[in-house]
Amino acid sequence: MKSMVPDYLDAVLQGVRSDTSGERAQYIPELATADPDLLSAAFATVDGEIYGSGDVDVEFTIQSISKPFVYALALADRGFDAVHAKVGVEPSGEAFNEISLEPGSGRPRNPMINAGAITVHSLAGRDRESADDRVARVVRGLSAFANRPLHVDADMCASEMEHAHRNLAIAHMLRSQDVLVEDPTAIVEGYVRQCSVLVTTRDLAVMAATLANAGVNPLSGDQVIPAPVVRQVLTVMATCGMYDAAGDWATQVGIPAKSGVAGGLIGALPGQIGIATFSPRLDAHGNSARGVSLFERYSNDMGLHVMEVPPTARSVVRANEARGSGAEAMRVLEMQGGIRFAGAERIVREVVDTVPQEPRVVLDFTAVHSIDDVARRMLLEVARRLSLDGHDVYVVDPDGIVADPDSRADHRFTVIGHIGRAAHRRST
Repeated sequence: MKSMVPDYLDAVLQGVRSDTSGERAQYIPELATADPDLLSAAFATVDGEIYGSGDVDVEFTIQSISKPFVYALALADRGFDAVHAKVGVEPSGEAFNEISLEPGSGRPRNPMINAGAITVHSLAGRDRESADDRVARVVRGLSAFANRPLHVDADMCASEMEHAHRNLAIAHMLRSQDVLVEDPTAIVEGYVRQCSVLVTTRDLAVMAATLANAGVNPLSGDQVIPAPVVRQVLTVMATCGMYDAAGDWATQVGIPAKSGVAGGLIGALPGQIGIATFSPRLDAHGNSARGVSLFERYSNDMGLHVMEVPPTARSVVRANEARGSGAEAMRVLEMQGGIRFAGAERIVREVVDTVPQEPRVVLDFTAVHSIDDVARRMLLEVARRLSLDGHDVYVVDPDGIVADPDSRADHRFTVIGHIGRAAHRRST
């Protein structure tokens, strides 16, 4: 059986493909010539499964999506107090490139705006790190998040530096406040190199999933950053990651997120999933127009709002075993707990990986106490696809929380109240 998650990604991507609103970033020549029709999305689960659709392996520059990850590196390298002394955590309510500092302290308001990100770049690595060594630390760190070696796009870096006047102005202002203590030009050059690191949509999904997985890369198993750092980073992403659109994003989407002017957009839902999209056309806030639409759809369809979905607890699959032999053999999957998207995806993968050989398959939901709509639809589709593969499928649903009685015929399975009945019945 084939998982339906890629089908869903394909369908949602197709739904936004006709949206040609927004413009490519015009103030960086290399970005202004990007293909505006590129479009992709990827999901990465916290246990290492990756789903993608569209142009997921096309490389583009990470830009401001680097900000939360380098903030994490700086916190891990220098400690909370040292970083917080230089950069605040309050939403600015302003555009990403505003020349704005806190009254009195002179600190940038948060690490997601350019003033904060330039300061954070200066704090990556050890104290008094050379500019080249600092960039090397940043690239190594981003590579650990992505689980593959990443590289700087030299042409993009040169293009951005030719038009970095505003960032240079911000850096000199920070130097005048003693927030920066080194050469402002060297720091901006390093920051531009940071933003010019090449990634794919697939990379970004894995990076986001590392944040969702308490700092552990789900592919390598490495603890890239400590869990307390992740909590800090995700909190700042939730309140500041989408700049002056952060309030609308928090209420409409509710996933800690960060965008980049190349068209990338990531979201990390703790304990569940990392999401990434790519589409170069930007809205008035500098966020990918189609990317925002995709995230709104994902949040609504899958119940991913952070205020709605609890972290995944114990395994949703209680047992997966063969019972009986010959014509009476059956594959039994017992589920438990509350099931939302992440749990349903785990069940789908269990069925796909197991590839049942038995003539009968039993999906037992006796120990399930709740299930949301998207999970219900996914699991009913599992039953339907198993039946199309030639299995007699039984859904054990004594409390009626899974199956829709009006659609049983269409889904081609038999609903029963007790697993013992599966041994004496065949699907009609």
